[in-house]
Amino acid sequence: MKKSQFSYHLPEHLIAQAPLPQRSASRLLHLEGASGRLEDRLFRELPDLLRPGDLLVFNDTRVIPARFHGRKDTGGAVELMLERLAAPHLAWVQARASKPLRPGGEVILAAGVSVRVREREGDLFLLESPPDRDWPALMAAHGEVPLPPYIARQPEAADLERYQTVYARRPGAVAAPTAGLHFDEALLATLAEHGVAQASVTLHVGAGTFQPVRVEDIREHHMHAEYLEVPPATVAAVAAARRRGGRVVAVGTTSLRALEAAAADGELRPYAGETRLFIYPGYRFRVVDALITNFHLPESTLLMLVCAFAGQTQTLAAYAHAVAREYRFFSYGDAMFVTPERASLGAERG
Repeated sequence: MKKSQFSYHLPEHLIAQAPLPQRSASRLLHLEGASGRLEDRLFRELPDLLRPGDLLVFNDTRVIPARFHGRKDTGGAVELMLERLAAPHLAWVQARASKPLRPGGEVILAAGVSVRVREREGDLFLLESPPDRDWPALMAAHGEVPLPPYIARQPEAADLERYQTVYARRPGAVAAPTAGLHFDEALLATLAEHGVAQASVTLHVGAGTFQPVRVEDIREHHMHAEYLEVPPATVAAVAAARRRGGRVVAVGTTSLRALEAAAADGELRPYAGETRLFIYPGYRFRVVDALITNFHLPESTLLMLVCAFAGQTQTLAAYAHAVAREYRFFSYGDAMFVTPERASLGAERG
């Protein structure tokens, strides 16, 4: 399967550069995967698409101030994006500089704080902070909100709140689980009154989510590892939804990947650890029955996931529809409610 099969034309002016004043005011494109039928809606109308007894599964990760600016000990400017913590004083980072960082070298951050390059692994560098400053302290003092690279502006004060879901609880992500940005407290309350249950997983989104697929044969692509937890309470909530005939609705591709990774042996179980799960057409879904997601970059692993879920032809037709009707794209953009091309194995088992 070729990367070029997941391309589409996106006019630059459709890339949302800022959030709407109200979270739930976004548009919502309903794609019925089995038929390809499309319906234009507003996100606040989501309760109309859900049924009493359905289960929404949210990713409760919290975005950390993971971007740093500094200079190499040789003088060149460098921008760091923290990928994940290996220990309080050790962090894997992506580095943007004129020349790659070298093991044994140093990067000087704001206020003269020096961090040492320990090793390199692919696109990532392991940096060690000084004994008196661990990475959480450095983030609190000098880190910036890590807005995605396609948002062509500097972070603003409003981004501290809006590039975060209202239910974010567990710090660790360097990118927001953006499908959740459309939910506000009022909508969550309405859904609860509607009889829609709620549960949470944690998947700390890494900066690798923005990395392009660099191979034409997508089966040769290797995902960055991301940490996730699926707690026993969520496993129980999924089982309860099955018993009452409800659907498991993943809020975002991260929630979907967390649930599917925890069901890798065929049955959903509590899980804590890393995943490199790469979902593309041909994957058979084990847990998730519907998906709420934003619009994703051309040729990205996230678009491939949606194509696997709803069908490649149907998904790309929906994207063409969204472009023609000038939906807003990517992190601060509009959303989709997607049902699958074929039922999940969990739904078939009842």
